[in-house]
Amino acid sequence: MHEPDPQPSTAPGEVARNRVTPMSEVEAFPLRGAWTGNRGILHSGHEIVRFHAHDSWLICELQFKGRRRRQWQPGECTFLYFHDEAVALAAGHRPCALCRRGSYEDFRAKVGEGLGIGPPRARDLDRLLHGERLHRGTHRRRLHEMPWASLPAGTFVDLDGTPALVLEDQLVEWSTAGYGEGRPRPDHGIASVITPPSTVAALAAGYPVQIDESSRTIRSARNSFAHSLAP
Repeated sequence: MHEPDPQPSTAPGEVARNRVTPMSEVEAFPLRGAWTGNRGILHSGHEIVRFHAHDSWLICELQFKGRRRRQWQPGECTFLYFHDEAVALAAGHRPCALCRRGSYEDFRAKVGEGLGIGPPRARDLDRLLHGERLHRGTHRRRLHEMPWASLPAGTFVDLDGTPALVLEDQLVEWSTAGYGEGRPRPDHGIASVITPPSTVAALAAGYPVQIDESSRTIRSARNSFAHSLAP
């Protein structure tokens, strides 16, 4: 399944500003996306002019029933792109109830299970996530203190300003070039968590988040190198 190319911007060869980082920022970088999604109409012409238009931040299939998505259309939502689902969830988005119905139902069920409540309705889920991802009345991301030992795979944490993915016993740094350096995951202490707590609860309850295979390849390569140095 291939990502539809966004409509070219005014400068030939320029990368469109429609990629999303784990910190929810919409930036221009060439890393391809496994998912699209939206936060409403964020653009005027080919420029991003607002951070979000409503509380429903969605993760969508790149292709759905043969519908062609055209970027930068007046009066239509701004299509955003995510490296993988772990990045999208960290940014505060959740599965779309239309094009990802099964994942949406599973996600809200796992949120309810993880929080010890019934599966939240879409509107309640969006309000919950919105309160967890942003400081009220601002566009500043909220970070959440949680014990390292409690964090499931697929969670993003902040390491001195660098986003990093929790992957079993490792942390894999993320940049606009993709997954990079890995390091051992602490087994005690408090982490600064990017992924909203309700989403962390869903991951802990078993929501099957999609993670780009490059994160595991880098981790495996580092582990193989370490073993090769062992006496």
